[in-house]
Amino acid sequence: MIPRYSRPEMTAIWSPETRFRIWFEIEAHATTALAELGVVPKEAAAKVWEKGRDAVFDVARIDEIERVTKHDVIAFLTHLAEIVGPEARFVHQGMTSSDVLDTCLNVQLVRAADLLIADIDGLLAALKRRAFEHKLTPTIGRSHGIHAEPVTFGLKLAQAYAEFERARARLIAARAEVATCAISGAVGTFANIDPRVEEYVAEKMGLTPEPVSTQVIPRDRHAMFFAVLGVVASSIERLAIEVRHLQRTEVLEAEEYFSEGQKGSSAMPHKRNPVLTENLTGLARMVRSYALPAMENVALWHERDISHSSVERMIGPDATVTLDFALARLTGVVDKLLVYPEQMQRNLDRLGGLVHSQRVLLALTQAGVSREDAYRLVQRNAMPVWRGEGDFLTLLQADREVTAALKPEAIAECFDLGYHLKHVDTIFRRVFGSEK
Repeated sequence: MIPRYSRPEMTAIWSPETRFRIWFEIEAHATTALAELGVVPKEAAAKVWEKGRDAVFDVARIDEIERVTKHDVIAFLTHLAEIVGPEARFVHQGMTSSDVLDTCLNVQLVRAADLLIADIDGLLAALKRRAFEHKLTPTIGRSHGIHAEPVTFGLKLAQAYAEFERARARLIAARAEVATCAISGAVGTFANIDPRVEEYVAEKMGLTPEPVSTQVIPRDRHAMFFAVLGVVASSIERLAIEVRHLQRTEVLEAEEYFSEGQKGSSAMPHKRNPVLTENLTGLARMVRSYALPAMENVALWHERDISHSSVERMIGPDATVTLDFALARLTGVVDKLLVYPEQMQRNLDRLGGLVHSQRVLLALTQAGVSREDAYRLVQRNAMPVWRGEGDFLTLLQADREVTAALKPEAIAECFDLGYHLKHVDTIFRRVFGSEK
């Protein structure tokens, strides 16, 4: 985790203090369940909670013990015994380290998912507001980077809204995917611990029991979780690149907010660069990169190995912290985005009406001209305009083959901008519902 790209609430989920607190809760709940089953004294379970509930676990002390034991869970249990006293011998009865580690990781991922879902909600609100603001702001649609036909800027934002609604649904599914608990003991057989303990701990920690955990929770769940984070990151990049292209000097239809006192370049005082969306493109690359090691973690040896452990210590915090930051940054970009409708109109007009070529093509075919001939006639008049040698409407109205099929006023009707916007309301209803 790099502080520059981290936010406190998400970072706190991955702190040693949080991790050890979750470990304690797992162990304490398991001890309580064992006490209710008569396996350990109820007084011992009560003492564990009494001593540990408000305890501040000493991270430095645990690290000191681990340097000797070379085992993190044993180091924690040793420190817990220092806090609880003799009753600590009843903690971790019938459990294995993975019961604690895997259940804790899933608690952390669930909490991280909750923050990411809230981030998406904030982004959706910003996208919706700006989409309705520019619902009928005409702009040029591009295919292959080249002017195609008119759209509205609101439609661009509505598309992004729909994409992030899908992202939200995927995050909810990813959260459910990893919200499982394993308290099944060595090799997952429950030989030394009753399955009811797992059920109890799962309920208390807001999880569900893992049906078959071997000795670890199956990593296909985590692979799916991190894959979803990668897809969300790709959606972030898609919108970021749109802003970057629109901010190019030759386009300049929209740009990132440039604050008072902000500097764009150490050498060129005039510069206003799309630094936020460029940063988002880079962050998206990083989040996607964490998906591959998560997938490689699926193939573990037999009932358990720890080849996945070092990977997850890195990708768990880094992927969620980075995506959290990126979503918040993108929300700010959308919320403060500077939009220039006049420049959008200038760009619409830049090709001298060529953006209406399909309308003319269709009108000719409906007037009885074959599609091949209609295409030839329209393209014949379009290419000079492309080279800057005239106005498309004027050339068409001067072409005798064209006017033999279409009257000049019928040709002019093909240049109505509103024709392209007549179904904007329909699309908005599909995206946002009936709300105006």
